[in-house]
This record gives sequence, C-alpha cells and structure tokens, in this order.
Amino acid sequence: MRTRHRPLARSTSQNTAPARGHTLVWHSFPVSTGKLALGVGGIALAVVLVLGIVQAANHSTPPPKAGTKLSASAISQRLDGAPPPLASLHRQANQILPGARKGLRGRLAALRGHPAVVNIWAAWCGPCRAEMPVMQRVSLDMGKRVAFVGVDMKDNHSAAATFLRKIPVTYPSYDDPSGQVYNAEKLVGVPSTLFYDKRGKQTFVHQGPYFQRADLVDDIRRYALQ
Repeated sequence: MRTRHRPLARSTSQNTAPARGHTLVWHSFPVSTGKLALGVGGIALAVVLVLGIVQAANHSTPPPKAGTKLSASAISQRLDGAPPPLASLHRQANQILPGARKGLRGRLAALRGHPAVVNIWAAWCGPCRAEMPVMQRVSLDMGKRVAFVGVDMKDNHSAAATFLRKIPVTYPSYDDPSGQVYNAEKLVGVPSTLFYDKRGKQTFVHQGPYFQRADLVDDIRRYALQ
C-alpha cells in the first residue's frame, strides 16, 4: 500500500484530529518515516499548520468554482444503471449517516467488489469547501464504476447539511464527531482522501485538497481502478 502518511489500522487511543474550525492545510508531497513519527506529536502538528499556510499562499492552482446544483432526479438520471451497492449510495446522496468509523467500515465491506474513494471533510474546513466541487463532478462522472463515501469530521450537523445543499454530491457521509477515522488513519490534516481497490484493500492516502478534476481522476485510475 502506498500512502503519503502511513495509516494506523485500528488504534483510536490518541485523538490528534483538529478541533472544529482549526484546519491543518496539507498539499500533496511524500514524507519520510521520520517526519511521520514527528507528525504524531503536537510540535509537528504546529509545524505542519505553518507549512500548510505558506504552501496554500504560494499554491499556483486556484480553487475550483462553486459546484452545480444537483437534484435527486438529476443524480438518478446521470447514474441510472449503476450496480446495486453503488446505487444504494446514490439514493442516500447528501445524507449525514450515523456510525462514524464502524459505519464506514461496514459500508466498505458491503462495497467489496467495487473500488472506493473515501473523502474526509468538514463544513468548517476552508480547503474542504474549496475541494467539494471537484468531488461533486468526479463522483457524478465516475459513480457507475467507483463508490464514493464521505466522512464528516467534528462538524456541526446543521452547517454540514447547509453546505451540502449548496454543493450537493452523489453520496452520503458518515458523521464522525470525535474524529475516529482521522485518528485511526493517523492523518495530519483535512481534507484527506482514502483509496481502496475492488478487493477492499486500502492502496493510497492523499492528504490535502484536490483542486483539479484531472488530479483526482488520475489517482482514482492509479490507485482504485487497478
């Protein structure tokens, strides 16, 4: 499995998820094992925040424009004919489901046989909001072949629902009020995106926003549709 930061499969004992409103901004680059070890600690998280802010200021790629308003009928029409496990996701589009990590793991088990993309986001996270139009377009374009699932981390339920009305997507998100998925995967910033092959094996972890559709599609083809 290739990851930009090594995931922690089962441990949830250390809560490193940022508090609501305190976004750690990450962009795509590999890190060494030594840096990963430091990233778990509070000192490294502070450094990450500073680096992320600097990189965000210098990033040459502008955030995508606001997403298209999608109705339930439009989603159904575009994704008509999807396999039943994927169609089940489409019927729950924009819902915030209970269950956190347990719910996500159960859903991924049910999706085995189909590649999957899991996006960890929050309405209070600026880079997550900027990335969502890309997730919207790609999930609509590839939703008959790939399962998309969200994880809404440490969010206000009302704010999340309002945001999804503005930029609706084709899939549900699991409510994760304590950051269980974030901590289990040993992430160091949001948004983050997890990739799974059709056997249910996690193949890649991308930390940082996708501002270009082509970048997300490339990673899906490389790490999920393999």
